[in-house]
Amino acid sequence: MAVTLNQLQSFLAVAREGSVSAAAEKLYVTQPSISAAVSALSREIGVDLTERVGRGVGLTAAGEAFRPYAADVLGLIEQGRQAAREAADHSMRSLRIVAVATAAEYVVPSLLRAFGNLHPEIHLALEVANRASVFERVLEHEVDVAIAGRPPDDERIAGHAFLKNEIALIAAPDDPLVGGKGVRPDELSPRVWLMREPGAGTRQLVTEFLTEHDLRPETLTLGSNGAIKEAVRLGLGISLQSRVAVEHELESGSLGEITVRGGLPRRQWYALHSATVPPRPAVSQFLAFAFGAAGRRAFEGRE
Repeated sequence: MAVTLNQLQSFLAVAREGSVSAAAEKLYVTQPSISAAVSALSREIGVDLTERVGRGVGLTAAGEAFRPYAADVLGLIEQGRQAAREAADHSMRSLRIVAVATAAEYVVPSLLRAFGNLHPEIHLALEVANRASVFERVLEHEVDVAIAGRPPDDERIAGHAFLKNEIALIAAPDDPLVGGKGVRPDELSPRVWLMREPGAGTRQLVTEFLTEHDLRPETLTLGSNGAIKEAVRLGLGISLQSRVAVEHELESGSLGEITVRGGLPRRQWYALHSATVPPRPAVSQFLAFAFGAAGRRAFEGRE
């Protein structure tokens, strides 16, 4: 008996949802059919891929090793199906983009507006995810393009930087360090540092900065960029943010900026895609747009 698509779909659903019942609900099938498919897949592979974990189901070491291959197979088939449809009918061309929160709010919309005006025949969709999920969705072929910060060292992901991501250290407007000529990094250690949840790009940015300067301050985790900006405005702490996310607040004076001697980390925005499958025409067109002058003009003219 050969491995079937149904078996792979059931296995990945269980891996994602953590239980047979949740996987069955996700795929709109019965629980016995999910269990049978996963059991048949394990027999075909020759090892147990799942195991009981408390009241749920987890992957064995073998299951974890097999998972990316299963996702790759299903993703490639879906990409091939979409490529065939688009080749037969150009009106079916589509582009699925996933972006980290900051990029989704402040970078991608202007790009989509300009690109959509150039290519109205392409159906556009934008999703938001944290940094870890963004790269996972690219690897599993669930999206066509990802917009995020520095990508992981993984040869299965292609693309490069297309836009500078300037960083600002924000504080309450009446903070005594705002407007100064520059503070030493060690002077920031007594402050409370605000950061996003695990998996977020801005959390990694703050963590790397603190580690680089051997700072061990008190930290406070908040669930969104908006919550961090409001907490900073109220004087609860300081934080590193992409300048594009705080430029209006800095201009209006509702937030202040602290200058750091030696400067802040330099970052860039990347447009990324799977390196294991040829980009469809709509994907190639968007990448050419983003990496070219038209993409820069779209971002600079976003106001």
